[in-house]
Amino acid sequence: MNKLENPVVEKDIVQVFIEGNPAFFARVESFLPDSKPNWWHVKLLVLQVPLHVVTWILRHEQINGEEFTMGGIPIRIEKVITPSESDITPQLEKKKEKTAKDNSEPREAKPAQEKQARILSLGEKKEI
Repeated sequence: MNKLENPVVEKDIVQVFIEGNPAFFARVESFLPDSKPNWWHVKLLVLQVPLHVVTWILRHEQINGEEFTMGGIPIRIEKVITPSESDITPQLEKKKEKTAKDNSEPREAKPAQEKQARILSLGEKKEI
């Protein structure tokens, strides 16, 4: 698919690659024109903990996948396309087949000391 057929727009999720490796996901918050023609202030909400916002000044082509550098480091932005249901279904079917096959094979019993559970809570401890 030609990148210009499906350009990045506000609220899109993008993946940022640094030196060819996936680095982080971000949501495009806004595009504001720069004082230089054909350049844009691209505001990104970086989706990592903690959340933070960055603004990069980029050309339209860079926003849509053309590699650029920051401080000599190659960077590329790629729009994330949500897979359709038809793309996911074959993967789920393969996973179900594998799980069924794995469950049909006998397993070795593990000693009792290896079977331990941990209870995790995201809330405060409450007395009952």
